[in-house]
Amino acid sequence: MHPPLGIIEGFYGPLWSWEARRRVMERLAPHGFSFYLYAPKGDPLLREEWYNPVPPEVHKQLGDFARACQGQGVRFGIGLSPLGALESFDEVIKQALLQRLRFFDGIGVQDLAIQFDDALADLPDLAARQVGLVHWVREHSAVERIILCPSYYSEDPMLDALFGLRPEGYLETLGQSLDPDIEVFWAGEEICSRQWSPGHLERVAERLQRRPFLWDNYPVNDNDAMANHLHLRGFTGRPASIGPLCSAHGINPALQPMLSCIPALTLAASYRRGDAYEYMESTLAAMVEVLGESLAAQLFADLPVLQDAGLHARDSEKHRLRSVYAGWDHPAAREVLAWLDGDYWLSIAR
Repeated sequence: MHPPLGIIEGFYGPLWSWEARRRVMERLAPHGFSFYLYAPKGDPLLREEWYNPVPPEVHKQLGDFARACQGQGVRFGIGLSPLGALESFDEVIKQALLQRLRFFDGIGVQDLAIQFDDALADLPDLAARQVGLVHWVREHSAVERIILCPSYYSEDPMLDALFGLRPEGYLETLGQSLDPDIEVFWAGEEICSRQWSPGHLERVAERLQRRPFLWDNYPVNDNDAMANHLHLRGFTGRPASIGPLCSAHGINPALQPMLSCIPALTLAASYRRGDAYEYMESTLAAMVEVLGESLAAQLFADLPVLQDAGLHARDSEKHRLRSVYAGWDHPAAREVLAWLDGDYWLSIAR
């Protein structure tokens, strides 16, 4: 069974351009990528300033992109992190949230994720507060699908170290209390899971009392360490047998939009081909589709440097790469050059 595939633009760091988003969406739509969730951590109107009015130019950009998605048969969604709302869900907060929900309805948002990730979670009755807020949103929104991103969206103990110890029975409480039509994001055994097994997904589904909506943190490269590498190889550790065990499979892309299309295409191939899937063969095939044969052959040959050594490669090697990729007039080649110049790393560091 092939689950719905999609892009969850949920990374930290520099924002993509609207043109880049449209190119990615249009490239992937014919391959079964049927939803696009706009949720970048760098957009303050979705996080720190979620309650502020939306400027007219942003209103137009979001509306235009929503229509572009729908024109390609792709569901358009937004991820909202209502920071501070759980502490005191009073009338002031409700009115601000109502205004934002009306805005989303007006531009044609179909999927709405309410995200409680990557924020301090040291609150009593955390799960109950989150369930109450999400149920209120459902009552006041016209969106077709609501997804909750838990504070503890993975079993990774790093979340407890960063945001406080998870409450006992947190996932079970969400599962028992949430209405069955509300979906729940899950990132796996680690924040950046190296594999997804049927056994793990079955266990999580039992705790949540619903199939998890996979938030897959590959090929994302949005922290100090990962930004030094380009994640280009095809997906591994996602056997097609997990398809029936999840409600959907969304991938969090890399900081480089065009290069992100390469591994994305291999995920579709993995589900399509099942046991016949070969990740390196699929990587090269995806590169050819996105880049053309000549540039694909060069990028494939440079994989050990770009993905493994990364910016820690010898200066002479990085000089060679600059000379090589400067010779192509292609968005992906320009992304390689910007990465070599440290542009993405510097944007994260700031």
